[in-house]
Amino acid sequence: MIVSNWRKALMPIVLSVALLFSACSSKEPSKYATTQKETSGRSAPAAVAKNAEAGGDFNKFFPQGDAGFARVFSQEKKGFAEAKLNKGGKNVAVLSISDTISLPAAAKKYEKSTSKIGSYPLLDEAPLKSTGVLVNNRYQVKVASRDPSFTATDRQAWLSKFNLDGLSKLK
Repeated sequence: MIVSNWRKALMPIVLSVALLFSACSSKEPSKYATTQKETSGRSAPAAVAKNAEAGGDFNKFFPQGDAGFARVFSQEKKGFAEAKLNKGGKNVAVLSISDTISLPAAAKKYEKSTSKIGSYPLLDEAPLKSTGVLVNNRYQVKVASRDPSFTATDRQAWLSKFNLDGLSKLK
């Protein structure tokens, strides 16, 4: 009897020690922890370049709503502006202009473009259901479908409605 009581009393202690050591063992940091550390330090690069264009400066280059479509501005911040394109009360697409000075890779992908709208390289990202043009190797203008009825042809048509030439003169 005494031996079995001793084992019953020792078992929780052994389990507690095992849990303590397994919880304190070193693990590789998750990819999220590594990214957080890299981007939140004092020497981390800014998410938006200091000389990025103000988002409000882009608004005048967006097309107006027409033919049953309503344009509703939804977001504006330094280097970026976005508007939703609604039809019949339903969001069918998102229109955006972004300053790629903060993310040069966004502009670089247009180097492989073989299509154009006007004189601007066109890129259709079919898996993302978005189509964009690059203006002055700096400003990315995109239309992204949010409804299956809004096709790649629709996206290109709406891209051509932006004031791309006006945007190209933005300093």
